[in-house]
Amino acid sequence: MLKFNYSFQKVVDLKTSEKNHAEMHLSSAIGQLNAEEQTLGRLFSDKSSLVDSIQEQTVGAVSALQLQQMQDYVNYIDQCILQKRQDIQTAQVKVEEKKEKLTTKMLDEKVWLQARGKALESFEKEEMLREQNELDEMATVRFASRAH
Repeated sequence: MLKFNYSFQKVVDLKTSEKNHAEMHLSSAIGQLNAEEQTLGRLFSDKSSLVDSIQEQTVGAVSALQLQQMQDYVNYIDQCILQKRQDIQTAQVKVEEKKEKLTTKMLDEKVWLQARGKALESFEKEEMLREQNELDEMATVRFASRAH
């Protein structure tokens, strides 16, 4: 029996490799987005703690300078929050781009795998036909030898 040898196997392998790379890039982009979102969560938590602290401080004896410094720090955290939201939007856009690229690579790979599948099916049919012809020939030879 002959072994199936697909002439475009290297292309199929390349398309699979490209898809795997696209999956890794998407995974990396999602990881970056998650990290940005976690940082934003920490900023909100820090701001909440600071605001609580300011409220506690105003009940006690605290200088106007300390309150101003704390308020300046709240303003700084607000700026960080705005920047982090922009970073998250950028990361979300990157994730979407990576998803689209992965989808394209997956479709590309699927096309080549289907072509390979059709070639294999055709090869198997030809192989079965060849084997059947050999068996028919053997049967004909046996029949002819018995007839003599």
